[in-house]
Amino acid sequence: SGGLSLYEVDSEEHKIYCQCLCLLSKLFLDHKTLYFDVGLFRFYVLAESVGGTQEHIVGYFSKEKRSASGYNVACILTLPPWQRRGYGRLLIALSYALTRREGRVGTPERPLSDLGRLGYLGYWKWALCHALQELGAEANVRRLSGRTGMRSEDIVPVLSGLGFMKYYKGVHTVSFNNTELESALASLKAPKVELDETCLNWEPPPKPVKCE
Repeated sequence: SGGLSLYEVDSEEHKIYCQCLCLLSKLFLDHKTLYFDVGLFRFYVLAESVGGTQEHIVGYFSKEKRSASGYNVACILTLPPWQRRGYGRLLIALSYALTRREGRVGTPERPLSDLGRLGYLGYWKWALCHALQELGAEANVRRLSGRTGMRSEDIVPVLSGLGFMKYYKGVHTVSFNNTELESALASLKAPKVELDETCLNWEPPPKPVKCE
């Protein structure tokens, strides 16, 4: 909506297009190393309408079709002319929405660029604070992980930075009150563009059948 569209592109069906996306991102991401061997990835492309039926790409992320390490993003990029419009956070939100529909948790592949790190930190804080609002006194790391699709390894340091985590006898415990949570939410930047998951027409690909 709002002149934006999201597309899933299978690299096996559109190999050259996906290779071109990787080569384009290399112009802006120093650590980008994958250009041609794209067959194991799917690409999620964000496009903006420019009138009529024409659209242009503003950003994308890729993810492995089957990641042994549990990564839900391999590479993510918002093209420079469209940065600081909330599109990066929208792509991050989409990556976690897909992860939750797959019934698992995920994390982005490292290293992240400086802008990527800032984008993820902003999203994580926002998503976790809203999950704390929903869960209330029942909040713990496991429930937060299930609610957000985030790994506990990402949740714990973010909540610790917000002052919402205590470590006692080897166990991380979520600890906050409503005043602290409202103060944290007030200090965070709201998303400029929000993902409406009710409009997300996507189901997880079927799992490969194991031969016995």
